[in-house]
Amino acid sequence: MALTLEQLNAASLPDAVALLDGVYEHSPWIAEAALAQRPFRSLAHLKHAMVRVLAQAGVDKQLALIRAHPELAGRAAVSQQLTAESTNEQSRAGLTDCSPEEFARIQQLNAEYNARFGFPFILAVRGPRGLGLPRSEIIDTFARRLGNPPQFEREEALRNIHRIAEIRLNDKFGYQPTLGNDVWDWHERLARHSDPGYAEQGQLTVTYLTDAHRACAQHISHWMRESGFDEVEIDAVGNVVGRYRPAAGDGKYLMTGSHYDTVRNGGKYDGRLGIFVPMAAVRELHRQGRRLPFGIEVVAFSEEEGQRYKATFLGSGALTGHFDTAWLEQRDADGITMRQAMQHAGLCVQDIPKLKRDPARYLGFVEVHIEQGPVLAELDLPLGVVTSINGCARYVCEMTGMASHAGTTPMDRRRDAALGVAELALYMEQRALQDSGCVATMGMLAVPSGSINVVPGRCAFSMDMRAPTDAQRDALVADVLARLRAIAQRRGLQYTAELAMQASAAPSDPVWQRRWESAVQAVGAPLYRLPSGAGHDAMKLHELMPQAMLFVRGLHSGISHNPLESTTSDDMQLAVDAFSHLLGQLAAEMA
Repeated sequence: MALTLEQLNAASLPDAVALLDGVYEHSPWIAEAALAQRPFRSLAHLKHAMVRVLAQAGVDKQLALIRAHPELAGRAAVSQQLTAESTNEQSRAGLTDCSPEEFARIQQLNAEYNARFGFPFILAVRGPRGLGLPRSEIIDTFARRLGNPPQFEREEALRNIHRIAEIRLNDKFGYQPTLGNDVWDWHERLARHSDPGYAEQGQLTVTYLTDAHRACAQHISHWMRESGFDEVEIDAVGNVVGRYRPAAGDGKYLMTGSHYDTVRNGGKYDGRLGIFVPMAAVRELHRQGRRLPFGIEVVAFSEEEGQRYKATFLGSGALTGHFDTAWLEQRDADGITMRQAMQHAGLCVQDIPKLKRDPARYLGFVEVHIEQGPVLAELDLPLGVVTSINGCARYVCEMTGMASHAGTTPMDRRRDAALGVAELALYMEQRALQDSGCVATMGMLAVPSGSINVVPGRCAFSMDMRAPTDAQRDALVADVLARLRAIAQRRGLQYTAELAMQASAAPSDPVWQRRWESAVQAVGAPLYRLPSGAGHDAMKLHELMPQAMLFVRGLHSGISHNPLESTTSDDMQLAVDAFSHLLGQLAAEMA
């Protein structure tokens, strides 16, 4: 029979500790200390109470807990000396069925890992969905984490221990994150579509209006219809728009959503989480036969990443009336113009101006997004409320010098385009460090038609500069462009610098931010506020209506724009619960 919070809250301390036996390996002191925080309002509240105990326990106790865990497929497993919980986890991940080659590789990794760190490798082998990781992924993760710095790896081991504890608590309480599992499954199914050249390598890349992109749009529109949206359409820029009507026909709408395109070889959750979380919430309203005083418009934005063309926020920009028709003549790497791509996809270019939304018909815009950073992961927090989105400017550039023989051209006679760009890259790093919150990145750097024995005559590069305020961004950009001019002049080079995108900083609307804060607290998660260094569709909608965002913790120290990008179905469930609470809160305010 499943444990309940009521039982745990009412039990004596010894009985309550016994009820939580096995959650943390051979460490009942964690449960005992956490129980001082009773009564627990939710399972999330209990989980975080235990997380805080371990965070405050000190390094010695943390290491003792790590060392209390058995090796994966190690001696304890072979001799059947694992706890029942560990036996269940290792068997569900197939570690009890290793081939001789897999077993030998794991033993080798165990030895190397212990020699490097002095404690066993810890991995939540049941994985982010709770079903068990493939052995190949376990072995790959083992090998990858061998390269981590010792302190980081200790913290990563603790994060995995907390995930193990979370799954064990779910088992004790008979809890399944059902909606989170559904959101997880939508992501997995959508990730089957990837552009040619990447799909064959098992990599996820979905750029604007490719076959994979259009397949994603069709799947999203199909799932929206299945979820009970009253109207679903693919608009003139490829956005998938689902509307769930208000109780009264003249009610306003709450807009939400995010993008479904990806960076090249990216992750499954960037953008897409903000589509599927509200979709799950709308589906629940439909199942319950509930209508709210306002409608819900979920927009799966067709383009945000700027991967195929030199333009970003095509989807959300069209809704704010900022789609530049000059973009239509841009060409991709294959020479296909954006206009041609849109016509091939069956989109009506002439209708783009009609997509601009009337802010009088909307209450605001909210967005759910994976954090794309390490803050929530390092604090072991599932959710975070965004205070503002940093302003950004992106440039596509080229430096031109003179190609010449690498052996016969003296060093003081060279016009080396690549060295000029390298000098600029180092300056960007130095300048960004001088102003708190600023970042500067040269993410693309190439010598077209370069040869090993030729002084580079051309160098193509990009610049991405971001800051918490527009004033900081503009000062950073001005200084970097001034240094670019100075470097070019001193080295005898020419350059071009084309502004590809500029977005203003977008502070969260105070009222909407407070609604997210109330929603986070209502689901039992601790309240934490943080800014967003990444750009989001919300910063475009900010130009038209009030906006606020909710972040969801990422695994692997929050890495994003990377195949390792991930989150758990438990955190997805909390995001759906928080979103649903925000809807209920808004409905109550309007009653």
